Amino acid sequence: MTSHETPRPIGINLPSHAQDPDPEETREWLDSFDGLVEHRGAERASEIVQSVIQHAREEDIHLPESLTTDYVNTISVEQQPEYPGDLELEKELRNINRWNAAMVVHRAQAPGIGVGGHLSSYASIATMYEVGFNHFFRGRNHPGGGDHVFFQGHASPGIYSRAYMMGRLSQDDLDGFRQEFSSEHGMPSYPHPRAMQDFWEFPTVSMGIGPVAAIEQASFDRYLQNRGLKDTSEQHTWAFLGDGEMDEVESRGALHIAAKEHLDNLTFVVNCNLQRLDGPVRGNGKIIQELESQFRGAGWNVIKVIWGAGWDPLLEASTDGALIDLMNATPDGDYQTYRAESGGFIRDNFFGRDPRTKALVEDMSDEDIWWKLSRGGHDTKKIYAAFKQATTERNGKPTVILAHTVKGYRLGKNFAGRNATHQMKKFTPEDLKALRDTLRIPISDEQLDSADSVYDAPFYLPEDDSPVMKYLKEHRAALGGPVPSRRTEHKPLELPGDKAYEVVKRGSGKQEIASTMALVRLLKDLMRDKETGKRWVPIVPDEARTFGMDSLFPTAKIYNPDGQNYLSVDRDLLLAYKESTSGQIKHMGINEISSTAAFTAAGTSYATHDFPMIPFYIFYSMFGFQRTGDFFWAAGDQMAKGFVIGATAGKTTLAGEGLQHMDGHSPILAATNPGAVIYDPTYGYELGHIIRDGLQRMYGVDDRVAEVFYYITVYNEPMVQPKEPENLDVEGLLKGMYLNQAKPEGDGPEAQLLASGVGVPWALHARELLSEDWGVKANVWSVTSWTEMRKEAQEAEKHNLLHPEDQRTPWISQKLEGVEGPFIATSDYDFMVPDMIREWIPGRYGVLGADGWGFSDTRPAARRHLKIDAHSMVVKALQLLAKEGKVDPSVVRQAIDKYDLTNVNAGQSGSFGGES
Repeated sequence: MTSHETPRPIGINLPSHAQDPDPEETREWLDSFDGLVEHRGAERASEIVQSVIQHAREEDIHLPESLTTDYVNTISVEQQPEYPGDLELEKELRNINRWNAAMVVHRAQAPGIGVGGHLSSYASIATMYEVGFNHFFRGRNHPGGGDHVFFQGHASPGIYSRAYMMGRLSQDDLDGFRQEFSSEHGMPSYPHPRAMQDFWEFPTVSMGIGPVAAIEQASFDRYLQNRGLKDTSEQHTWAFLGDGEMDEVESRGALHIAAKEHLDNLTFVVNCNLQRLDGPVRGNGKIIQELESQFRGAGWNVIKVIWGAGWDPLLEASTDGALIDLMNATPDGDYQTYRAESGGFIRDNFFGRDPRTKALVEDMSDEDIWWKLSRGGHDTKKIYAAFKQATTERNGKPTVILAHTVKGYRLGKNFAGRNATHQMKKFTPEDLKALRDTLRIPISDEQLDSADSVYDAPFYLPEDDSPVMKYLKEHRAALGGPVPSRRTEHKPLELPGDKAYEVVKRGSGKQEIASTMALVRLLKDLMRDKETGKRWVPIVPDEARTFGMDSLFPTAKIYNPDGQNYLSVDRDLLLAYKESTSGQIKHMGINEISSTAAFTAAGTSYATHDFPMIPFYIFYSMFGFQRTGDFFWAAGDQMAKGFVIGATAGKTTLAGEGLQHMDGHSPILAATNPGAVIYDPTYGYELGHIIRDGLQRMYGVDDRVAEVFYYITVYNEPMVQPKEPENLDVEGLLKGMYLNQAKPEGDGPEAQLLASGVGVPWALHARELLSEDWGVKANVWSVTSWTEMRKEAQEAEKHNLLHPEDQRTPWISQKLEGVEGPFIATSDYDFMVPDMIREWIPGRYGVLGADGWGFSDTRPAARRHLKIDAHSMVVKALQLLAKEGKVDPSVVRQAIDKYDLTNVNAGQSGSFGGES
């Protein structure tokens, strides 16, 4: 390349510095701008620039669209603050931790174990973590409260190793890495709060969850502050992410929320080692420039930490801008290759592309090029400057730090920058000695050679009174104690009394209301409770009016950190839309993912803030576990508490909406989440008992496990809500089933009708038809939870497997002992939902299911088409009775013909409609 062939910037619209036709004039303009900033301030400078841009557009001058700056550090050398720490001691500490983190994974590859792990991710991010641990991350004991740190999941060995140096973990613990059950001291692979309840706070390794969760955690901190519930003004949220992870749609999809809510208490740190698990993130492009553009466009502060201090003299010497042009034009694939090769290779293939840049390094040795010209993410001072700016210069914007690193940094040339480095788990003896020498770990050749196996390479722990150990512990003490750390003590709340539940106990009289409305009425009364009312966090993704929650707008108000700065169009209405800085309702817009993350932030406030909150997240049931199931899994892993409400539930109650709104399977998906307690109630009084028991279990004094959340399905189909019956079997209701209506008096064959949710009225109708038309006497059982009964039965079976001398009978089997079958089950869900309990039904069991794709129609027609309605229950009961010889087989055909069962227009189960 000649001096006249300027490198072309990749993916950005930047001018060439080297080919500026009049650099002196350009410098004068830039100096003038600098003077404007200095004398009138950044805000005035911004106004002037905006005016110039607008005037240029009016003059029809072409302006390249670009939100990207040169591929250099955002913070100049002159702007770097003085470093407050001991650089030599921190380097020693960092080296020790690098060694121990590598040994965590390497030792876990011993024969008979071989559980895997990741060496290279922590190696690339170690410097950033150490700067954070030594100078920024606040522990729980800090006067201003602890920070929230979302650690990069694959880098967990480094976090474990630092905890080892702090005395929080033992060597036995480190040797239990990825052996949670096979080792007495087992530890999980990644950040899993449920697995290490006093250690990890946030699960992050499912890519994309961390960014959204961190945004909502920072938002929730401000929510607590603005509502006057807790002073969170000094707390900061950090999310350490990978550049490959940023390809997840979730990773970038909620950036606007952080900017809109002015979350300058939030910092993303993206570890840009330029590599995914298999190869480069943007081999032909530049991921840092791409991310800068998107974050800046979304309203974030962007701080790029591209180059270490060794590059500063070269950039200063390159007065013609040739080096910057070369940096702008070099693709990531090349940058990855350079760090996998030698200093001589870099001289020839990077600097050698332009005679002017080649001349910059002619006095440097190949070794100097390799070691001194490091990436910015490995430069302690550069990282400190970025962290300090992110946490102190609060301008109402969140900040992202894009740090250029090398994957596998300092692990040796067999690891650094290699495509396969993510999968590399172990060292050869030569690798170990080279790593020891690089990190200056005082372990001798004899110690390494005398080990029984290469996998016995030792950890290294300095003496407690050594300078490096004193430095480590003193800095953590000054910042408020260990990080990560999670509170585990349970602080029960004083829960609402009987009065709060009266509204659902007394029923709706003659008025028909849906169970969704009954639940909202109950919520309003619970939010009036003197003790817990302020702790409720209603969360809704832009469907509040559908669910009847607009009645909360005037009183609870919608949370908005900017308040309401406009004149509401419905201001004269009783239920006007009302936003407020201190609003209680988290109204998330059409955004289920952020809503689920908000639920998690509120539902874990008892641990993150030592201040329990009660989230109440209500959504279209179809758009819950199906759409955001991974986020609910993370909520369970993080031990979130609260109520998740699947509204407009079921396959047919919203049939008019059609395919994508018909939920026949959410209880099945929810049942796979071990943290979810699932109910499908019918009536308001059932909801009252379930909510009350849930509050007791999660927030009261209770010997049951408290770290659960409730998934409750409610419907949009109006029906008369009956008054709570006297002598209600509350125990059965909570365990999953109770006798709703006993069989009619008289002789005749018997049957048992089991139904949940909106299916109970069909079962009651079927009871009448069986008695009046066929002389069959049927009991109707209201099944409030198929899944809770299944869960209890499975626990009994597990116990019985290991305790042949102490056999347990599942509760459902006890409940139905002596009850004469057959048993017929229906619901507004797929066959698999009622079929969950088949094994423990003491007789012939027939299940009706709403399987298949969705469609639009009336409720009665939909239920008849799916054969789940009252008349289908009757035919199924007669079919099973015929098989048992209790009725003549001919009555089955008679019933089919009598009820015109194949005619969807003959359906009678449910009201017409199906609107949202």
